[in-house]
Amino acid sequence: MKIAAALATATILLAGLYYGRDILIPLAIAFLITFALNPPVTWFVRKGLPRPLATGLVIVTVVCTLLGLGVVLGAQVRSMAVELPTYQSTILTKLSDLRENLKAPGFLDGVLRTVERLQKEVESKDDKPAGGPVPQRVEIVPIPPTPFEQAFGWLVRSVEPLATAGIVLIFVILALLDIGDLRDRLLRLFGGNFHRSTDAIQEAGARISRYLLMQLLVNVSYGVPLAAGLWIIGVPGALLWGAVGAVMRFVPYVGPLIAAIFPIALAFAVDSGWSMLLWTIALIVILELISNNIVEPLLYGSSTGLSAISLIAATILWTALWGPVGLILSTPLTVCLLVLGRNLPQLRFLDTMLGSTPALDVPARIYQRLIADDADEAAEIASTEIEKTSVISFYDAIGIEVLRLASEAYLQNASAEHRMRLTSGMDSLLDDLRDEYPSSLGPEAKPRVLCIGGKWEIDALSGEMLAHALAFEGIAAVSQPAASVNADYLAKLDLKGADIVCLSYVTPNPAIPARHACRRLRRRWPNMRIVLALWNAPPELLTDESLAKLKADAVVTSVEEAVRRIHRIIDPEEATVVQQAPVPDNDAERVDALKATGVLEGNKREALDALAKRAADVFNTSVAVITTIDKDREYFVVNRLANLTP
Repeated sequence: MKIAAALATATILLAGLYYGRDILIPLAIAFLITFALNPPVTWFVRKGLPRPLATGLVIVTVVCTLLGLGVVLGAQVRSMAVELPTYQSTILTKLSDLRENLKAPGFLDGVLRTVERLQKEVESKDDKPAGGPVPQRVEIVPIPPTPFEQAFGWLVRSVEPLATAGIVLIFVILALLDIGDLRDRLLRLFGGNFHRSTDAIQEAGARISRYLLMQLLVNVSYGVPLAAGLWIIGVPGALLWGAVGAVMRFVPYVGPLIAAIFPIALAFAVDSGWSMLLWTIALIVILELISNNIVEPLLYGSSTGLSAISLIAATILWTALWGPVGLILSTPLTVCLLVLGRNLPQLRFLDTMLGSTPALDVPARIYQRLIADDADEAAEIASTEIEKTSVISFYDAIGIEVLRLASEAYLQNASAEHRMRLTSGMDSLLDDLRDEYPSSLGPEAKPRVLCIGGKWEIDALSGEMLAHALAFEGIAAVSQPAASVNADYLAKLDLKGADIVCLSYVTPNPAIPARHACRRLRRRWPNMRIVLALWNAPPELLTDESLAKLKADAVVTSVEEAVRRIHRIIDPEEATVVQQAPVPDNDAERVDALKATGVLEGNKREALDALAKRAADVFNTSVAVITTIDKDREYFVVNRLANLTP
């Protein structure tokens, strides 16, 4: 029923957009122009001008600019219209030369003559009557319209776009004059959560304004070099074709192709040779390559947030609904839909369908590739992420998260085949990472840390990650397969040279097996240091009382924390030196500036306490801390909130 209701709703919306396009298109254009002109109007208002005066100033400036550009371009069109008859002889000469070249003997002449002969035979048979007289051709010649009818027809055809332009202009002026009222009405229309609606309106305005600004910069960066290049080549009306090229780039995909036709055709008509035509084509191709591959990626960036596939699909849809105007408005309208999808839970599917952000995060992508038996692509994704950060950061943020996903799905949806693919694929992935990012330790280094999987295969994989991270940081470590840490297992365990045993648990309930394992290890090796890696432990297990019952020397919940703790246990002096932050060159100036504020004297305590309280309230946390660091001491300003909002 939900799918049927959604399809019916989508059908009604599409039908409304199609049949109401005469009303919706002017409104959409007006909204788009309002988004573009509101930033300069707001700037003038902030400078002290009244909003009506700022709106009038911006509107008059835009209209005068368009009129001036129209006058200049009109003069160019008139001068070209005068010179067009002089190009007639050049065009006829070139066409005659092409015709002669096409008539030259070629390897397809025989095939073409055969096709022409067959065509003539078929036409001759079709023309022969079966009997009786040959039918006569009858043509109905319409009565030519009178001059009054012609003038009336021209008036009707010109009034419609003029009326639409007038409606758009009036709506833009009214919207700019009272943008606050328009925003309030949109908030009331969205209803519900004001925070979410406000974020949606601000995001839509910011994205559309940035897109229009970047589109204008891209078009100008294309039109100016095009006009200059055509002027150097000698093509008449270079300024006109540069302006046409800049304006037509507002039309996605087909606009640049249409704009390129005019200067190419004129270069063909003006020059008696072929050099001007070839230079014009080369100029347009080079500018297109530079604009598409350098300028647009540099300026656009993530201004729209739309994926390439969704942008093409949306362009086709809006063109089918609203024609050429829909083609021009497709990107801003789709951005509005994307913003609605990001801020309204009921339309969340629009964000998934249209957004440029990946539908799956990196851990989910790697997990899906592993259970799909595609360990090579999983390794490629992992290598890409490690290049952005580091091996330890990858294991912390992504590797352990993949194992958490596997642990959650192990008894719910995963089949035996899926579990086998995961473990074998993860082994292959870790082997590739160890080969690609080897440690600096030699093969003769004796392991000082033994990483043991606490219970099952997922725990063993987390132990392999930790062992690689430790070795990558210069701490010799080795991992053991997963096994129940009982008496038989401990009797076979070789701990010669090892200083630390690290037990890894990915299960969300590791308290009982971890406590038993620590007790057995303590009984057999009393001096052995034990570190528990509880990658997926619940918060209640991480309290001081619960951790004390586990009888471990240290409990860690992340790979980075495990590396630092183990480093401190093995070599505390070196670990302390590594953790010391380097003193900047201007530290003395910083300390003098700190003392000049009076914060260290205590007379700013109330102001700092108020700031800490405000920060705690904004971030809805129980503790907010402001720290100041002197030359050799650190001071804390702590504020605790008594009540937290749920």
